[in-house]
Amino acid sequence: MPPTRSQLSLRGSAQLIAEFFEYSIHSILYQRGIYPVEDFQTVRKYGLNLLVNVDDDVKQYIKNIIKQIYRWISHDKITKLVLVIINKDDGETVERWQFNINIEDSAETTSGGDTQTETDTAAVQKDIQAIIRQITASVTFLPCLNSSDYTFNVLVYTDSDAPVSKDWVDSDAREIENGESVRFKSFNTNCHKVDTLVSYKLDQN
Repeated sequence: MPPTRSQLSLRGSAQLIAEFFEYSIHSILYQRGIYPVEDFQTVRKYGLNLLVNVDDDVKQYIKNIIKQIYRWISHDKITKLVLVIINKDDGETVERWQFNINIEDSAETTSGGDTQTETDTAAVQKDIQAIIRQITASVTFLPCLNSSDYTFNVLVYTDSDAPVSKDWVDSDAREIENGESVRFKSFNTNCHKVDTLVSYKLDQN
């Protein structure tokens, strides 16, 4: 029986999604003021000027996360990536940025093993651009944060048989009770569909 998807398409989809996660994490950290403005520099991506953190430790931490995320996506072993913003004093989660990764049936192959549909790269890039713009605009409705009081963590939801390195530890879901949620646009690579939403605590005083 031929594979349901070609490895080439799957790797391309995994690379695109992992890269999207990397820039999204940097954008969220900048927009929410988790690190000083001087720790960021401008890069051109998706037709936008984006801010990425250039602190060596932060940059390497995110790079390591993205490398593992790419491996999990490549083998369909991950369903969610979550970035949480946490109050340093009491450990409470005040924001929860969730990215859902769904396997798409449209990626089925013909008997020859070739994908039936080609990913419209321009359309995907346009959708990703719209999501990044929404992340940037989120500061208009999210509560203000005193950045020195907050830190962040990254959670992943993987299959039970997914290989996990010692760098990852078990965690609770860090859900926000009685919070508000805003759903952003999604994008579809024909191998995966990625949905984005942010949940936040209304009163952070």
